[in-house]
Amino acid sequence: MEPRIEMLAPKKLIGMHRRMSLEQNTTRELWQSFMPRRMEIPDRVNSMYISMNIFREGQKQLFSPTTPFEKWAAVEVLAHDNIPVNMEAYTLKGGKYAVFIHKGPASTFHETMQYIFGNWLPNSEYELDEREHFELLKEDYNPSDPEAEEEVWIPVK
Repeated sequence: MEPRIEMLAPKKLIGMHRRMSLEQNTTRELWQSFMPRRMEIPDRVNSMYISMNIFREGQKQLFSPTTPFEKWAAVEVLAHDNIPVNMEAYTLKGGKYAVFIHKGPASTFHETMQYIFGNWLPNSEYELDEREHFELLKEDYNPSDPEAEEEVWIPVK
């Protein structure tokens, strides 16, 4: 599983977020609250969804199952002008990313992450950067589909 390396421009996002940890994972609840309201967001750039993780600076070196992070369910928009009630705007910083494809149900996502952080990254010319991690999901993404695909964007320098 070799990634492609991409330079990403900053992106304007609108969505919902929650603080959680891997041990106290509320990703499912976050997406269940976001998806029924997704059509309220005006000026979408495309039909893709963004599942984004934001870690505090320096946090990745000490990451454990109990480490809190911020998880977003969002879409890319042209502008932050019309933000629906109980949603927020965020600007993804952009920069250099290693982009992997995870194929399979969400329940096997940890295997892809183990490969990226346990094998690829330590043996690559890159270091992990202190920016957002995110996955791009197609509009018809189904987390239980064995043929599901998502792009996994890992910030590198």
